[in-house]
Amino acid sequence: MDRLLVDLFLESYRKPPRKIWLDLDATDDPLHGQQEGRFFHGYYRCYCYLPLYIFSGEHLLCARLRTADKDASSGSVDELQRIVGQIRARWPKTRIIIRADSGFCRDAIMAWCETNDVGYVLGLARNKRLQQALGKEMEEARLACERTGEAARCFRDFRYRTRKSWSCERRVIGKAEYLPGKANPRFVVTSLSTRDADAQHLYEDLYCARGEMEKFIGNEFSRKPRRGEAQGCAEQNRIKEQQLGLFADRTSSATLRANQLRLYFSSFAYVLLHGLRRLGLTGTAFAKAQSTTIRLKLLKIGARLHLTVRKVWLSFSEASPYASDIAQILANLKQHP
Repeated sequence: MDRLLVDLFLESYRKPPRKIWLDLDATDDPLHGQQEGRFFHGYYRCYCYLPLYIFSGEHLLCARLRTADKDASSGSVDELQRIVGQIRARWPKTRIIIRADSGFCRDAIMAWCETNDVGYVLGLARNKRLQQALGKEMEEARLACERTGEAARCFRDFRYRTRKSWSCERRVIGKAEYLPGKANPRFVVTSLSTRDADAQHLYEDLYCARGEMEKFIGNEFSRKPRRGEAQGCAEQNRIKEQQLGLFADRTSSATLRANQLRLYFSSFAYVLLHGLRRLGLTGTAFAKAQSTTIRLKLLKIGARLHLTVRKVWLSFSEASPYASDIAQILANLKQHP
């Protein structure tokens, strides 16, 4: 089932893209019983599981259920090794870049990426040394904010290494932002070079694309994706769509193994609806609809089912307000083998 998720992603492209982004994220799956692996998570303030999700754009590549007593990045290297190996077996020339928040900024992940020619753009938790390195830019932002009364930001591109946890020095982007009455510094660590993207573009258009439709910048990362490039999407929204619209949080079985199976059910429900949206809903009013809308307006409707030796007949009401849409969806799906 893990391999199938990646295979479906690979089969969705007619030819290999020049590059793809893999977005990693962890989220809480609250528990209300005595399930195996139940653990109280201090950040989410509840008993929960902590599943790991990996998306490429809207394509789900991994949904791994984990107990909440682990680090957010736990198991990420194993999943990346499996997924990247499967992708490169089909697309050996495609450039792969991972993206995640500071919960995944671990030396083991970055070192693995550097060893295996995988790029990364990761959030970096701030500390006193990083804030001191950004002191000049923060002062410039503060003065600009006081002068205009609006938020101001500056960027610094520098080399940085932790005292103990990192195995080498790496490129860090610092965002010195000052809001009215509040300092808001942020940091990102990356393996991308200055030729790929400068500091501001890397932070605003590449890293922040975790929360909005991705924009590519620079030469290789132009603002509008060129033909052959995969376009990214907010993995947080995809996780919400799966949890809220397709019940990925229905992990009420007694054992962790059984609850992983429940997560697989939800994951493949998402894959099916994403496939329907990608192949069948083009040109209809539901082209960008989320799974909740698709379920409510296209699936949860009355119909008469009649089976014969050679055919399956589905008869819908002539008064259906979505009859023309359903006809268009059927025509769209017939264009694909």
